[in-house]
Parts: sequence; structure tokens; C-alpha cells
Amino acid sequence: MPRIDTHAHWFPPEWVELVAREGTGNGAEVKCNDSGEIVRFTAPGIDRAGFKPQYVGIPVRLEIMDAGRVDVHALSLTSPMGYWAKPEFGLKLARAFNDACSAAHLGHPGRFVGMATLPMQAPALALEEVARAAKLPGIRGVYMGTHVNGKNLDEKEFFPVYAKCEELGLPIFLHPVAPVGRERMRNYHLGNFLGNPLETGIAAASLVFGGVMDAFPKLDVMLPHAGGVFPNLIGRMDHGTTVRRECAHMTRPPSAYLRRFHYDTITHSDAILMNLIRQVGADRVVMGSDCPADMSYTKPVDVVERLPGLSAAERDAILGGNAARLLGLAR
Repeated sequence: MPRIDTHAHWFPPEWVELVAREGTGNGAEVKCNDSGEIVRFTAPGIDRAGFKPQYVGIPVRLEIMDAGRVDVHALSLTSPMGYWAKPEFGLKLARAFNDACSAAHLGHPGRFVGMATLPMQAPALALEEVARAAKLPGIRGVYMGTHVNGKNLDEKEFFPVYAKCEELGLPIFLHPVAPVGRERMRNYHLGNFLGNPLETGIAAASLVFGGVMDAFPKLDVMLPHAGGVFPNLIGRMDHGTTVRRECAHMTRPPSAYLRRFHYDTITHSDAILMNLIRQVGADRVVMGSDCPADMSYTKPVDVVERLPGLSAAERDAILGGNAARLLGLAR
């Protein structure tokens, strides 16, 4: 069974060049150097420097994977994704990324699969693109932000997209973008340390309380960063549904939905990761690294292999078996 990293980010050269060429005036401000390389990208809630070679180059990526003993990367965008863009340009960006992912898979079919991005700021266009992207070789899921320009994921306008993903058998993998409360987390990288796990918790809770997981019972959703705060605060939410009238519509406690999600392994704490595995079950946990960010695991396989108390079957499932099932690679 291949060892599969489900949380691995890539910016295709074609996508980066498109942002550099047309991003300014289409929702972002892009500054380039004399060679045309992006040195600063800003959009509402987003401010990042350029795109480093390890995020763009396939040869560099393969070296990183080999060094970490990872067989397969599920390639996905990370911030800035494309929700900042005007709708038609957002669709253009999505097509560029999805086509590039498919090409990477065709070039290295045993090493890469693609997680399609969609212009969720325009749900009708997102529907159009998911139907198209699902037919591309190597596209095995959909990558989605934890919110769409401040809209939580339980907004009814997104339900048709979820319905189509469920129909197509495409799992949805979430990732934080422009974390809430960033004005108070500007220092010390707190927007990542604290903001990203909080974003994931808000997204998961919105999907549960907002009825998305009930409306689409066959939809698979993967939560990054080991579910963020969601599994750790589940007791508060369970209690809250018994005393708060805002939650009177809930017919089951939020903890009943813990196993509706999958979770990656990114905790940077073996004890917390083991707690998660015992809380949700080893069959709901998939390996992730956050490659190639500085907050990533450089050796995600080692992280799983060193965990105490796992059976060989549990370890193999987390390293690749669960992801192979989730991404349809086991068929």
C-alpha cells in the first residue's frame, strides 16, 4: 500500500504565471520583480510573499517526497487559493490549477493525484468546474477553504456544490484561509498557530450545526491539522445543544458526527495525535504533512511509525490505506 500524504500544497507554474499576469485588477494586488516573479501578493485578508521553488517545482517536490519516504502527494492549493478573484477570473484560475494537477498525475501517475479547486465565490461556476474537473485524469477530490470570503460553509448557496461532490464521489478536503480574528493575531505567527486550528473548528461546526452533514450523508469531508479545535471542544458543543435554544434543531449531539469526518495527522504532538486516534478511530485518520511549509512535518511517515500502541494494521491504514479508500485509489 503506498504511503499517501493528503495535505501537500502546490502552486503550478502556469497558475503562478496567470496570477502574475492578470491578478492585479482581478481582485488582488500583485508586485513582481524585473524578472516577472511575484514578490508580494495581497488580497482581502491575505498577504504573502512570492511562491518559493519548493512550492512550484515538480523535481524539487519529488526530492522532498523521497527524503520523507512518501509515495504519493495529493496536490492542493493553499492560501491564497482563488476566492479573492472576480468570478470569471476565479474560474480561469481553477481551470489552470486543475489542468496542471492532471498533467502532473499523467507525468508521474504513481506519485501525484490532484485535489480540484473551485471558484466557490460563484457557486454556479463552481458547479460547472467540478463537473469538468471530475473527468480529468488524476483528480480525486476537491479542496475547499474553511470559509468563502467570510461566509461559513453552511450557507445554502453552497449546497448544490456539496450535492454534486457527493454524486461524483469526490471527497472534500478543507484548509484554513484568512483566519478569523487576524487583527489580534498579527504577531508571533499566531494566525497560523491559533487561527488555523480555530478556522477548522468553525468550519466543522458549521457543517454539523448547519445541517450539511445530514443533508449529504455520503459526503466525505477531511479536516486539516487533526481537526483543529473541533474534536477537543466537542464536549462543550454537546453540552451546549442541551441548554441553548439556538441549538434546539439538533436531533443528535455534535459528538455523533465525529466519525463523519476524516482527520490528518498534523498535531506536532504525539500525545495529542494518539488522543485523536483513540477518540475518532484509526480508520478516520490519514497522513498529512503540510508540505512544504515551515510548519510542516518533513518526515510524516516517521511521525506515524513512532506512535506507541498502534497495531500494524492501524499504522498501515493511517499511512496510506485510509487515504487510498477516501481518494478512490484502492479500487
